[in-house]
Amino acid sequence: MPIISVFFGIVIRMFYREHEPAHFHAEHQGQQGKFDLKGKMIAGNIRSRTALRLIREWASLRGRELEADWENMKAGRPLERIEPLQ
Repeated sequence: MPIISVFFGIVIRMFYREHEPAHFHAEHQGQQGKFDLKGKMIAGNIRSRTALRLIREWASLRGRELEADWENMKAGRPLERIEPLQ
């Protein structure tokens, strides 16, 4: 599963051969979550409010890149790294 971004101890990944709706995966301190492209957790167990806020903020800033990577994934093309939150 390719890593597309890393920031503040949060690792963002996108799997190949995924299913709709468009989403990405995040891991923070051993906890994992599945997020829509707007940054809302739709499954998982990330409990840190700070991590959830950072993921939402990153997704809101990087929505176009996330959509482009989702399209790349569906087409079997390599995923692009996405700028981390700073």
